[in-house]
Amino acid sequence: MTAQTTAMEALQKELGRLNRAPGLSATVDRVDKIIEMLTSVKDQIVQSGMDTHVASMSITRIQNPIKSTFEKINDDLKGVTATQRKLGKTLDKHFPLKDLPSEHDAMADQESLINRAISMHLLREGQFSVASTFIEETGDGATLENVNTAIECQDQVSASDNYDDEPMDEDRDDDDEDDDDDDDDDEDEYMSPLEGVATGLGFRQLQNISSLQSHELEAKFSQMYTILQDIKSRNLLSAIEWARSNSVELEARGSNLEFELSRLQYVWLFKGPRVNGLPDNELNGTAGALLYAQQNFWRFGNRYIGEIQQLANAQIYARNLSESPYRHIFSTETAFADVASSFTREFCSLLGLSAESPLYIAVTAGALALPLLIKYQQATRAKGTEWTTTNELAFETPLPERMLYHSIFVCPVSKEQTTEQNPPMMIPCGHVLAKETLQRLLKGTRFKCPYCPAEGLEKDARRIMI
Repeated sequence: MTAQTTAMEALQKELGRLNRAPGLSATVDRVDKIIEMLTSVKDQIVQSGMDTHVASMSITRIQNPIKSTFEKINDDLKGVTATQRKLGKTLDKHFPLKDLPSEHDAMADQESLINRAISMHLLREGQFSVASTFIEETGDGATLENVNTAIECQDQVSASDNYDDEPMDEDRDDDDEDDDDDDDDDEDEYMSPLEGVATGLGFRQLQNISSLQSHELEAKFSQMYTILQDIKSRNLLSAIEWARSNSVELEARGSNLEFELSRLQYVWLFKGPRVNGLPDNELNGTAGALLYAQQNFWRFGNRYIGEIQQLANAQIYARNLSESPYRHIFSTETAFADVASSFTREFCSLLGLSAESPLYIAVTAGALALPLLIKYQQATRAKGTEWTTTNELAFETPLPERMLYHSIFVCPVSKEQTTEQNPPMMIPCGHVLAKETLQRLLKGTRFKCPYCPAEGLEKDARRIMI
């Protein structure tokens, strides 16, 4: 058994004790009881006209009950505190603090970015009151336009786009002409989060911690969590309504979320009341699914006609669906989790945000990478060497596939990782080398491939983006 395994077992043991420790709900009730007794005595004294005899008797009567209640509160807190103290000692013993593998803190001068990442993480997790307090305590008091204004402007622009095809009367045209100048000013003053990030100005605004003080942003994330809760409860109606109201933006992104939700709704209705638990009427079962398809699938005919035909043909096999060629379409084991993930990704994308919290990704990746970096640092110091390469790591960090956002190419000749200054170059024969390697192979303007007999000219080499 390794030392690391023993350390984890000790930590799990203390965590188990902490989980088994009695909660503090009874303690809160006792505090409320003390407050109630003190309030009652106060009212009695006031009603007696501040009579000293009544005040003395009332206070004397509650002394013992309050004292005994305080003793019980202290006992409760001592038990919880002792358990937490043991957990802390276990952490300090088996996981002592170690110096970071670099003496230079790259984020030391990026406090505003760190605070913004924490604030956004709290908002994304639905911890709105905590996020508000954190923003107030760390804000720098800047007067930039906040995210609320940007999102409201984006909603107004989206709403106006939806009405572009509707006829307008002359009065409205006149009003629009009068407001042209104001609209131009608004466009210069406000930006959507996505558009702002693209231009750079919005990114600087969103970097500012005070710009996150937005009730509208809280409302957006609150809406997202409400819809996700509905999806978890197998209710897709709110998600479909949201996707339909944002269909223009979703289609512009090439998203199939609206059809994905509608298809799952059809499948859920198709399974009938014994599976979906919905009322047994004409709107449920195979008949309800067919009616739903007739009312909603017409909008997807151009893009998803093949999938719609398969859903319709499955009606023939309704009594023996498990042995039909369409049984895989009607599997719902992971369908709701998958559609919830797709919804979260698209919802955040329309806000100009990544699907996952950047803070969570950074902390998780750091937790995986730091042990290896610390071990490497200890080994190099023991040998009296130093890691001096600035643009690349000394070894590959074993991150999960979902955290690999940029491909890495290592030159097969020099064994060096390519960088912006030393990019990968494809030569005419199809082999890929680092630019510096290619330059070392040059004899004048010609070179010979180190892996095949082909020769080529320097001007024929092309940089590739991996």
